Amino acid sequence: MTPTIIGRWQTRIALLATVGLAWTLLLTPLLPRDGAALADTYQLTLLALAITAIVGAVVWDPIYHALQQFRWEKDWPSLFALLVGANEGVTTWFVLRQFGAVPPWSFVALFATTWLLVWFVVIGPIRIVLLRRRFTGGRVLDA
Repeated sequence: MTPTIIGRWQTRIALLATVGLAWTLLLTPLLPRDGAALADTYQLTLLALAITAIVGAVVWDPIYHALQQFRWEKDWPSLFALLVGANEGVTTWFVLRQFGAVPPWSFVALFATTWLLVWFVVIGPIRIVLLRRRFTGGRVLDA
């Protein structure tokens, strides 16, 4: 399957809004808070998730898509999709810091585990649940 830009956006938003949101809601109370209230921690972790979705779709996905056009099969190996989390993590960190102080280890723990979980779902279970996705350029919704 060669993902289209629309397929990339739909997959990113659908997985971050389901798998990413559920994981963030479960993991946030377990993160070190450095004396911050739980509500404030939830606000920052949910903001980090939103920043990852928005900045990733607006900035990173078009770059990834453009770079893929130089490859013969027009797609990344799965390991590359895992490794680009470093780019997105750094970008999310810098944008998130504009909204308030974020404990670095809390951010790393949340971002890394969320990225791994979403990546795992993309390379495995989503291929079973959404069988036709591979024939529609990666789109979750076939319009």
